[in-house]
Amino acid sequence: MTGKKTSISQMAVKAMGIFGGVQMLGILCSVVRTKLVALWIGSVGVGLFGLFNNALEMLNIATNLGVRSSSVRDISQAGESGNVSLLARIVAVVRRWSLWLGLGGATLTLALSPALSRFTFGDQDHIWGFVALSVAVLLMALTNGEQAILQGTGKLRRLATSTLWGTLGGLLISIPMFYWLRERSVVPSIVAYAGCNALAAWLLRNRDFSPTRLSARETAKMGTGFVRLGIYMTIGNFASLLAAYVFNAWLNHRGGTSEVGFYQAGYTLINKYTGLLFTALGMEYYPRLAAVSQSATRLRVFVSQEVNVAMMVLAPVAVLFILLREPIVWLLYSSEFNVILPYVAWGMVGMVFRALSWCMAFVILARGDGRTYVVTETISAVASVILSMVCYTWWGITGLGVAFVLWYAFYTVLVAVVYVRRYRLTLSIGSLASTAWTLTVALAALTAMECQVWWAALAVAVVAVVTAWRLFRMNWRR
Repeated sequence: MTGKKTSISQMAVKAMGIFGGVQMLGILCSVVRTKLVALWIGSVGVGLFGLFNNALEMLNIATNLGVRSSSVRDISQAGESGNVSLLARIVAVVRRWSLWLGLGGATLTLALSPALSRFTFGDQDHIWGFVALSVAVLLMALTNGEQAILQGTGKLRRLATSTLWGTLGGLLISIPMFYWLRERSVVPSIVAYAGCNALAAWLLRNRDFSPTRLSARETAKMGTGFVRLGIYMTIGNFASLLAAYVFNAWLNHRGGTSEVGFYQAGYTLINKYTGLLFTALGMEYYPRLAAVSQSATRLRVFVSQEVNVAMMVLAPVAVLFILLREPIVWLLYSSEFNVILPYVAWGMVGMVFRALSWCMAFVILARGDGRTYVVTETISAVASVILSMVCYTWWGITGLGVAFVLWYAFYTVLVAVVYVRRYRLTLSIGSLASTAWTLTVALAALTAMECQVWWAALAVAVVAVVTAWRLFRMNWRR
Protein backbone atom coordinates (compact mmCIF):
# COMPACT_ATOMS: atom_id res chain seq x y z
CA MET A 1 0.00 0.00 0.00
CA THR A 2 2.83 2.40 0.76
CA GLY A 3 4.38 1.87 -2.63
CA LYS A 4 1.04 2.48 -4.31
CA LYS A 5 0.49 5.69 -2.37
CA THR A 6 3.98 6.87 -3.17
CA SER A 7 3.44 6.37 -6.91
CA ILE A 8 0.21 8.33 -6.64
CA SER A 9 2.05 11.21 -4.97
CA GLN A 10 4.72 11.23 -7.65
CA MET A 11 2.17 11.20 -10.48
CA ALA A 12 0.24 14.05 -8.88
CA VAL A 13 3.31 16.21 -8.32
CA LYS A 14 4.62 15.54 -11.83
CA ALA A 15 1.24 16.52 -13.31
CA MET A 16 1.20 19.65 -11.19
CA GLY A 17 4.66 20.60 -12.41
CA ILE A 18 3.84 20.00 -16.07
CA PHE A 19 0.46 21.72 -16.22
CA GLY A 20 1.30 24.41 -13.69
CA GLY A 21 4.14 25.52 -15.94
CA VAL A 22 1.96 25.42 -19.04
CA GLN A 23 -0.75 27.49 -17.36
CA MET A 24 1.75 30.05 -16.14
CA LEU A 25 3.03 30.36 -19.69
CA GLY A 26 -0.56 30.75 -20.87
CA ILE A 27 -1.09 33.60 -18.41
CA LEU A 28 2.16 35.22 -19.55
CA CYS A 29 1.06 34.98 -23.20
CA SER A 30 -2.29 36.51 -22.25
CA VAL A 31 -0.52 39.40 -20.50
CA VAL A 32 1.75 39.99 -23.53
CA ARG A 33 -1.20 39.89 -25.93
CA THR A 34 -3.22 42.35 -23.83
CA LYS A 35 -0.21 44.66 -23.54
CA LEU A 36 0.38 44.68 -27.31
CA VAL A 37 -3.29 45.25 -28.03
CA ALA A 38 -3.34 48.17 -25.59
CA LEU A 39 -0.14 49.59 -27.11
CA TRP A 40 -0.96 49.23 -30.82
CA ILE A 41 -4.76 49.32 -30.87
CA GLY A 42 -5.64 51.11 -27.64
CA SER A 43 -8.57 50.80 -25.28
CA VAL A 44 -10.91 50.11 -28.21
CA GLY A 45 -8.93 46.97 -29.04
CA VAL A 46 -8.93 45.77 -25.43
CA GLY A 47 -12.68 46.34 -25.27
CA LEU A 48 -13.31 44.48 -28.54
CA PHE A 49 -11.17 41.57 -27.38
CA GLY A 50 -13.12 41.36 -24.14
CA LEU A 51 -16.51 41.47 -25.84
CA PHE A 52 -15.72 38.94 -28.59
CA ASN A 53 -13.90 36.57 -26.21
CA ASN A 54 -16.76 36.70 -23.70
CA ALA A 55 -19.22 35.90 -26.48
CA LEU A 56 -17.00 33.03 -27.69
CA GLU A 57 -16.70 31.61 -24.18
CA MET A 58 -20.46 31.77 -23.71
CA LEU A 59 -21.11 30.06 -27.06
CA ASN A 60 -18.51 27.37 -26.36
CA ILE A 61 -19.98 26.56 -22.93
CA ALA A 62 -23.55 26.53 -24.27
CA THR A 63 -22.87 24.33 -27.31
CA ASN A 64 -20.10 22.02 -26.06
CA LEU A 65 -22.43 20.65 -23.35
CA GLY A 66 -19.54 19.92 -20.98
CA VAL A 67 -18.26 17.07 -23.17
CA ARG A 68 -14.64 18.20 -22.67
CA SER A 69 -14.81 17.09 -19.03
CA SER A 70 -17.59 14.51 -18.95
CA SER A 71 -16.16 12.30 -21.72
CA VAL A 72 -12.89 11.90 -19.78
CA ARG A 73 -14.80 9.69 -17.34
CA ASP A 74 -15.98 7.24 -20.04
CA ILE A 75 -12.56 7.12 -21.70
CA SER A 76 -10.79 6.45 -18.38
CA GLN A 77 -13.21 3.69 -17.41
CA ALA A 78 -12.88 2.01 -20.81
CA GLY A 79 -9.10 2.15 -20.49
CA GLU A 80 -9.20 0.69 -16.96
CA SER A 81 -11.34 -2.23 -18.18
CA GLY A 82 -8.57 -3.35 -20.52
CA ASN A 83 -11.04 -3.73 -23.39
CA VAL A 84 -9.12 -2.17 -26.28
CA SER A 85 -12.05 -2.52 -28.68
CA LEU A 86 -14.39 -0.68 -26.31
CA LEU A 87 -11.83 2.06 -25.74
CA ALA A 88 -11.40 2.54 -29.50
CA ARG A 89 -15.17 2.82 -29.90
CA ILE A 90 -15.44 5.39 -27.08
CA VAL A 91 -12.64 7.45 -28.64
CA ALA A 92 -14.42 7.37 -32.00
CA VAL A 93 -17.67 8.41 -30.34
CA VAL A 94 -16.02 11.36 -28.57
CA ARG A 95 -14.50 12.56 -31.85
CA ARG A 96 -17.82 12.19 -33.67
CA TRP A 97 -19.76 14.01 -30.95
CA SER A 98 -17.15 16.79 -30.87
CA LEU A 99 -17.63 17.29 -34.61
CA TRP A 100 -21.42 17.29 -34.27
CA LEU A 101 -21.40 19.76 -31.41
CA GLY A 102 -18.87 21.95 -33.20
CA LEU A 103 -20.97 22.06 -36.37
CA GLY A 104 -24.09 22.72 -34.30
CA GLY A 105 -22.35 25.52 -32.39
CA ALA A 106 -21.05 27.08 -35.59
CA THR A 107 -24.48 26.95 -37.19
CA LEU A 108 -26.07 28.50 -34.11
CA THR A 109 -23.46 31.27 -34.10
CA LEU A 110 -24.17 32.00 -37.77
CA ALA A 111 -27.90 32.13 -37.13
CA LEU A 112 -27.51 34.41 -34.11
CA SER A 113 -24.90 36.71 -35.66
CA PRO A 114 -27.31 39.63 -36.23
CA ALA A 115 -28.77 39.28 -32.71
CA LEU A 116 -25.32 38.94 -31.12
CA SER A 117 -24.07 42.06 -32.90
CA ARG A 118 -27.12 44.03 -31.84
CA PHE A 119 -27.06 42.79 -28.23
CA THR A 120 -23.29 43.17 -27.79
CA PHE A 121 -22.63 46.40 -29.68
CA GLY A 122 -26.07 47.91 -30.21
CA ASP A 123 -25.68 47.93 -34.01
CA GLN A 124 -25.41 45.68 -37.07
CA ASP A 125 -21.81 46.61 -37.89
CA HIS A 126 -20.24 43.52 -36.30
CA ILE A 127 -22.34 40.77 -37.89
CA TRP A 128 -19.42 39.54 -40.00
CA GLY A 129 -17.25 39.45 -36.92
CA PHE A 130 -19.60 36.94 -35.31
CA VAL A 131 -19.89 35.03 -38.60
CA ALA A 132 -16.10 34.58 -38.50
CA LEU A 133 -16.35 33.62 -34.84
CA SER A 134 -18.43 30.57 -35.84
CA VAL A 135 -15.22 29.04 -37.23
CA ALA A 136 -13.58 29.44 -33.82
CA VAL A 137 -16.56 27.71 -32.17
CA LEU A 138 -16.08 24.69 -34.47
CA LEU A 139 -12.31 24.59 -33.94
CA MET A 140 -12.66 24.81 -30.15
CA ALA A 141 -15.10 21.88 -30.14
CA LEU A 142 -12.66 19.71 -32.12
CA THR A 143 -9.80 20.75 -29.81
CA ASN A 144 -11.86 19.88 -26.73
CA GLY A 145 -12.51 16.40 -28.08
CA GLU A 146 -8.85 15.61 -28.76
CA GLN A 147 -7.77 17.06 -25.40
CA ALA A 148 -10.37 14.94 -23.58
CA ILE A 149 -9.02 11.82 -25.32
CA LEU A 150 -5.43 12.67 -24.36
CA GLN A 151 -6.42 13.30 -20.75
CA GLY A 152 -8.61 10.21 -20.48
CA THR A 153 -5.94 7.91 -21.93
CA GLY A 154 -3.24 9.32 -19.65
CA LYS A 155 -1.23 11.10 -22.38
CA LEU A 156 -0.66 14.06 -20.08
CA ARG A 157 2.72 15.13 -21.39
CA ARG A 158 1.40 15.14 -24.93
CA LEU A 159 -1.65 17.13 -23.76
CA ALA A 160 0.59 19.69 -22.08
CA THR A 161 2.78 19.93 -25.20
CA SER A 162 -0.29 20.46 -27.37
CA THR A 163 -1.56 23.24 -25.11
CA LEU A 164 1.90 24.83 -25.00
CA TRP A 165 2.43 24.95 -28.77
CA GLY A 166 -1.15 26.02 -29.43
CA THR A 167 -0.80 28.96 -27.04
CA LEU A 168 2.60 30.05 -28.36
CA GLY A 169 1.54 29.63 -31.97
CA GLY A 170 -1.59 31.69 -31.43
CA LEU A 171 0.43 34.51 -29.89
CA LEU A 172 3.14 34.52 -32.58
CA ILE A 173 0.61 34.62 -35.41
CA SER A 174 -1.40 37.35 -33.69
CA ILE A 175 1.51 39.77 -33.17
CA PRO A 176 1.94 40.80 -36.85
CA MET A 177 -1.86 41.00 -37.15
CA PHE A 178 -2.01 43.47 -34.26
CA TYR A 179 0.71 45.60 -35.80
CA TRP A 180 -0.51 45.70 -39.41
CA LEU A 181 -4.29 45.33 -39.15
CA ARG A 182 -4.81 47.15 -35.85
CA GLU A 183 -8.53 47.17 -34.95
CA ARG A 184 -9.37 44.82 -37.83
CA SER A 185 -7.07 42.17 -36.31
CA VAL A 186 -9.24 41.38 -33.29
CA VAL A 187 -11.53 38.72 -34.75
CA PRO A 188 -8.93 37.18 -37.13
CA SER A 189 -6.48 36.82 -34.22
CA ILE A 190 -9.12 35.05 -32.11
CA VAL A 191 -9.84 32.63 -34.97
CA ALA A 192 -6.10 32.14 -35.56
CA TYR A 193 -5.59 31.35 -31.87
CA ALA A 194 -8.36 28.72 -32.01
CA GLY A 195 -6.85 27.36 -35.23
CA CYS A 196 -3.39 26.99 -33.68
CA ASN A 197 -4.81 25.10 -30.72
CA ALA A 198 -6.83 22.84 -33.02
CA LEU A 199 -3.79 22.17 -35.24
CA ALA A 200 -1.59 21.34 -32.24
CA ALA A 201 -4.27 19.03 -30.82
CA TRP A 202 -4.65 17.27 -34.18
CA LEU A 203 -0.90 16.83 -34.73
CA LEU A 204 -0.40 15.45 -31.20
CA ARG A 205 -3.66 13.48 -31.01
CA ASN A 206 -3.70 9.93 -29.71
CA ARG A 207 -3.10 7.68 -32.73
CA ASP A 208 -3.12 4.40 -30.80
CA PHE A 209 -6.57 3.44 -32.07
CA SER A 210 -7.45 2.24 -35.54
CA PRO A 211 -10.47 3.85 -37.23
CA THR A 212 -13.73 2.37 -35.95
CA ARG A 213 -16.88 2.27 -38.02
CA LEU A 214 -20.00 3.34 -36.12
CA SER A 215 -23.42 4.25 -37.39
CA ALA A 216 -24.97 7.56 -36.40
CA ARG A 217 -27.42 5.70 -34.17
CA GLU A 218 -24.63 3.79 -32.38
CA THR A 219 -22.66 7.02 -31.93
CA ALA A 220 -25.66 8.82 -30.48
CA LYS A 221 -26.46 5.93 -28.13
CA MET A 222 -22.91 5.45 -26.84
CA GLY A 223 -22.45 9.19 -26.30
CA THR A 224 -25.69 9.66 -24.37
CA GLY A 225 -24.04 8.99 -21.01
CA PHE A 226 -21.27 11.57 -21.14
CA VAL A 227 -23.50 14.12 -22.92
CA ARG A 228 -26.09 13.83 -20.15
CA LEU A 229 -23.41 14.28 -17.48
CA GLY A 230 -21.98 17.16 -19.48
CA ILE A 231 -25.35 18.90 -19.51
CA TYR A 232 -25.55 18.57 -15.73
CA MET A 233 -22.04 20.00 -15.45
CA THR A 234 -23.00 22.90 -17.71
CA ILE A 235 -26.02 23.67 -15.53
CA GLY A 236 -23.85 23.55 -12.40
CA ASN A 237 -21.27 25.87 -13.94
CA PHE A 238 -24.03 28.22 -15.09
CA ALA A 239 -25.30 28.44 -11.50
CA SER A 240 -21.84 29.59 -10.39
CA LEU A 241 -21.61 32.14 -13.23
CA LEU A 242 -25.10 33.46 -12.43
CA ALA A 243 -24.21 33.82 -8.73
CA ALA A 244 -21.10 35.82 -9.64
CA TYR A 245 -23.14 38.06 -11.93
CA VAL A 246 -25.82 38.66 -9.28
CA PHE A 247 -23.29 39.57 -6.59
CA ASN A 248 -21.30 41.84 -8.92
CA ALA A 249 -24.49 43.68 -9.88
CA TRP A 250 -25.48 44.02 -6.19
CA LEU A 251 -22.00 45.21 -5.20
CA ASN A 252 -21.96 47.76 -8.02
CA HIS A 253 -25.27 49.14 -6.79
CA ARG A 254 -24.26 49.04 -3.12
CA GLY A 255 -20.61 50.12 -3.18
CA GLY A 256 -19.91 51.44 -6.67
CA THR A 257 -17.75 50.39 -9.59
CA SER A 258 -14.49 50.86 -7.68
CA GLU A 259 -15.60 48.32 -5.06
CA VAL A 260 -16.37 45.86 -7.85
CA GLY A 261 -12.87 46.45 -9.18
CA PHE A 262 -11.31 45.75 -5.79
CA TYR A 263 -13.41 42.62 -5.40
CA GLN A 264 -12.48 41.32 -8.86
CA ALA A 265 -8.79 42.03 -8.26
CA GLY A 266 -8.80 40.10 -4.98
CA TYR A 267 -10.88 37.25 -6.38
CA THR A 268 -8.50 36.89 -9.32
CA LEU A 269 -5.49 36.75 -7.01
CA ILE A 270 -7.07 34.09 -4.83
CA ASN A 271 -8.68 31.91 -7.48
CA LYS A 272 -6.88 32.41 -10.76
CA TYR A 273 -3.27 32.28 -9.63
CA THR A 274 -3.42 29.89 -6.67
CA GLY A 275 -6.18 27.98 -8.47
CA LEU A 276 -3.53 26.90 -10.98
CA LEU A 277 -2.50 24.26 -8.43
CA PHE A 278 -5.93 22.65 -8.47
CA THR A 279 -6.29 22.76 -12.25
CA ALA A 280 -2.87 21.18 -12.67
CA LEU A 281 -3.53 18.45 -10.12
CA GLY A 282 -6.99 17.77 -11.58
CA MET A 283 -5.56 16.90 -15.00
CA GLU A 284 -4.17 13.67 -13.57
CA TYR A 285 -6.52 13.20 -10.61
CA TYR A 286 -9.91 13.21 -12.37
CA PRO A 287 -9.23 10.46 -14.97
CA ARG A 288 -7.48 8.35 -12.32
CA LEU A 289 -10.48 8.70 -10.01
CA ALA A 290 -13.00 8.03 -12.78
CA ALA A 291 -11.21 4.82 -13.77
CA VAL A 292 -11.77 3.30 -10.30
CA SER A 293 -15.09 5.00 -9.48
CA GLN A 294 -16.82 1.72 -8.63
CA SER A 295 -14.17 0.60 -6.12
CA ALA A 296 -14.83 2.16 -2.70
CA THR A 297 -11.45 1.05 -1.36
CA ARG A 298 -9.44 2.57 -4.20
CA LEU A 299 -11.52 5.73 -4.19
CA ARG A 300 -10.84 6.18 -0.47
CA VAL A 301 -7.10 5.71 -0.98
CA PHE A 302 -6.90 8.00 -4.02
CA VAL A 303 -8.93 10.82 -2.45
CA SER A 304 -7.01 10.70 0.83
CA GLN A 305 -3.69 10.72 -0.98
CA GLU A 306 -4.77 13.62 -3.18
CA VAL A 307 -5.68 15.60 -0.08
CA ASN A 308 -2.20 14.93 1.30
CA VAL A 309 -0.53 16.12 -1.92
CA ALA A 310 -2.77 19.20 -2.19
CA MET A 311 -2.07 20.21 1.41
CA MET A 312 1.65 19.54 1.08
CA VAL A 313 1.77 22.04 -1.79
CA LEU A 314 -0.80 24.50 -0.45
CA ALA A 315 0.69 25.02 3.04
CA PRO A 316 3.82 26.93 1.93
CA VAL A 317 1.97 28.65 -0.92
CA ALA A 318 -0.76 29.98 1.40
CA VAL A 319 1.69 31.17 4.05
CA LEU A 320 4.02 32.85 1.56
CA PHE A 321 1.08 34.48 -0.19
CA ILE A 322 -0.12 35.93 3.14
CA LEU A 323 3.40 37.06 4.07
CA LEU A 324 4.13 38.66 0.68
CA ARG A 325 0.62 39.88 -0.09
CA GLU A 326 1.58 43.56 -0.24
CA PRO A 327 4.42 43.27 -2.79
CA ILE A 328 2.32 40.81 -4.81
CA VAL A 329 -0.58 43.26 -5.00
CA TRP A 330 1.80 46.10 -5.83
CA LEU A 331 3.46 44.04 -8.59
CA LEU A 332 0.23 42.89 -10.25
CA TYR A 333 -1.86 46.01 -9.63
CA SER A 334 -0.76 49.12 -7.70
CA SER A 335 -0.63 50.51 -4.17
CA GLU A 336 -4.19 51.76 -4.69
CA PHE A 337 -5.31 48.14 -4.30
CA ASN A 338 -3.81 47.72 -0.80
CA VAL A 339 -7.38 47.81 0.49
CA ILE A 340 -7.72 44.16 -0.67
CA LEU A 341 -4.80 42.90 1.46
CA PRO A 342 -7.02 41.54 4.30
CA TYR A 343 -9.39 40.08 1.72
CA VAL A 344 -6.53 38.21 0.04
CA ALA A 345 -5.16 36.95 3.38
CA TRP A 346 -8.53 35.59 4.50
CA GLY A 347 -9.03 34.12 1.05
CA MET A 348 -5.87 32.06 1.38
CA VAL A 349 -7.27 30.54 4.57
CA GLY A 350 -10.41 29.70 2.63
CA MET A 351 -8.29 27.94 0.01
CA VAL A 352 -7.59 25.22 2.56
CA PHE A 353 -11.28 24.37 2.69
CA ARG A 354 -11.48 24.71 -1.07
CA ALA A 355 -8.69 22.16 -1.52
CA LEU A 356 -10.34 19.65 0.83
CA SER A 357 -13.79 20.02 -0.75
CA TRP A 358 -12.27 19.94 -4.24
CA CYS A 359 -10.70 16.52 -3.63
CA MET A 360 -14.00 15.06 -2.39
CA ALA A 361 -16.22 16.78 -4.97
CA PHE A 362 -14.43 15.07 -7.86
CA VAL A 363 -15.97 11.80 -6.66
CA ILE A 364 -19.39 13.14 -7.67
CA LEU A 365 -18.19 13.59 -11.25
CA ALA A 366 -16.23 10.34 -11.23
CA ARG A 367 -19.41 8.51 -10.26
CA GLY A 368 -21.34 10.29 -13.03
CA ASP A 369 -23.83 11.60 -10.46
CA GLY A 370 -24.99 14.62 -12.44
CA ARG A 371 -28.05 15.49 -10.39
CA THR A 372 -26.09 15.55 -7.14
CA TYR A 373 -23.50 17.77 -8.82
CA VAL A 374 -26.16 20.28 -9.88
CA VAL A 375 -27.74 20.29 -6.41
CA THR A 376 -24.46 20.81 -4.56
CA GLU A 377 -23.23 23.50 -6.98
CA THR A 378 -26.55 25.36 -6.87
CA ILE A 379 -26.68 25.33 -3.07
CA SER A 380 -23.05 26.47 -3.00
CA ALA A 381 -23.78 29.32 -5.44
CA VAL A 382 -26.71 30.58 -3.37
CA ALA A 383 -24.63 30.37 -0.17
CA SER A 384 -21.79 32.33 -1.76
CA VAL A 385 -24.10 35.21 -2.71
CA ILE A 386 -25.80 35.37 0.69
CA LEU A 387 -22.57 35.16 2.70
CA SER A 388 -20.82 37.72 0.50
CA MET A 389 -23.70 40.19 0.82
CA VAL A 390 -23.94 39.81 4.59
CA CYS A 391 -20.20 39.95 5.27
CA TYR A 392 -19.65 42.91 2.94
CA THR A 393 -22.45 44.79 4.68
CA TRP A 394 -20.78 44.18 8.06
CA TRP A 395 -17.05 44.47 7.25
CA GLY A 396 -16.65 45.88 3.73
CA ILE A 397 -13.95 44.47 1.42
CA THR A 398 -12.36 42.57 4.33
CA GLY A 399 -15.72 40.90 4.88
CA LEU A 400 -15.52 39.38 1.41
CA GLY A 401 -12.46 37.43 2.54
CA VAL A 402 -14.33 36.22 5.62
CA ALA A 403 -17.26 35.28 3.37
CA PHE A 404 -14.86 33.27 1.16
CA VAL A 405 -13.73 31.25 4.20
CA LEU A 406 -17.29 30.66 5.42
CA TRP A 407 -18.48 29.79 1.93
CA TYR A 408 -15.89 27.06 1.37
CA ALA A 409 -16.21 25.80 4.93
CA PHE A 410 -19.95 25.37 4.26
CA TYR A 411 -19.26 23.77 0.88
CA THR A 412 -16.79 21.37 2.50
CA VAL A 413 -19.46 20.23 4.96
CA LEU A 414 -21.99 19.91 2.12
CA VAL A 415 -19.66 17.80 -0.04
CA ALA A 416 -18.54 15.76 2.99
CA VAL A 417 -22.15 14.79 3.70
CA VAL A 418 -22.48 13.52 0.12
CA TYR A 419 -19.08 11.83 0.29
CA VAL A 420 -19.79 10.01 3.56
CA ARG A 421 -23.56 9.45 3.50
CA ARG A 422 -24.23 8.89 -0.21
CA TYR A 423 -21.04 7.11 -1.28
CA ARG A 424 -20.08 5.55 2.10
CA LEU A 425 -16.52 6.83 1.87
CA THR A 426 -14.15 8.24 4.48
CA LEU A 427 -10.88 10.16 4.59
CA SER A 428 -7.75 8.79 6.20
CA ILE A 429 -6.49 10.16 9.52
CA GLY A 430 -3.34 11.32 7.75
CA SER A 431 -5.25 13.43 5.22
CA LEU A 432 -7.30 15.06 7.97
CA ALA A 433 -4.10 15.77 9.92
CA SER A 434 -2.44 17.37 6.88
CA THR A 435 -5.54 19.54 6.40
CA ALA A 436 -5.44 20.62 10.05
CA TRP A 437 -1.73 21.44 9.72
CA THR A 438 -2.25 23.59 6.62
CA LEU A 439 -5.19 25.41 8.22
CA THR A 440 -3.13 26.04 11.37
CA VAL A 441 -0.11 27.55 9.59
CA ALA A 442 -2.35 29.69 7.35
CA LEU A 443 -4.24 31.05 10.37
CA ALA A 444 -0.98 31.61 12.25
CA ALA A 445 0.47 33.60 9.35
CA LEU A 446 -2.76 35.60 9.00
CA THR A 447 -2.82 36.43 12.73
CA ALA A 448 0.82 37.47 12.74
CA MET A 449 0.41 39.77 9.74
CA GLU A 450 -2.80 41.33 11.06
CA CYS A 451 -1.00 42.03 14.36
CA GLN A 452 1.94 43.42 12.33
CA VAL A 453 4.38 40.91 13.80
CA TRP A 454 6.07 40.18 10.49
CA TRP A 455 8.93 38.18 12.00
CA ALA A 456 6.44 35.67 13.42
CA ALA A 457 4.81 35.31 10.00
CA LEU A 458 8.29 34.81 8.49
CA ALA A 459 9.03 32.09 11.05
CA VAL A 460 5.74 30.34 10.18
CA ALA A 461 6.63 30.57 6.48
CA VAL A 462 10.05 29.00 7.07
CA VAL A 463 8.50 26.15 9.07
CA ALA A 464 5.84 25.57 6.39
CA VAL A 465 8.36 25.53 3.53
CA VAL A 466 10.84 23.27 5.33
CA THR A 467 8.10 20.85 6.41
CA ALA A 468 6.66 20.68 2.88
CA TRP A 469 10.11 20.12 1.41
CA ARG A 470 10.89 17.30 3.86
CA LEU A 471 7.54 15.63 3.16
CA PHE A 472 8.13 15.97 -0.55
CA ARG A 473 11.60 14.40 -0.33
CA MET A 474 10.34 11.63 1.96
CA ASN A 475 7.48 10.69 -0.36
CA TRP A 476 9.63 10.89 -3.48
CA ARG A 477 12.40 8.63 -2.16
CA ARG A 478 10.19 5.79 -0.96
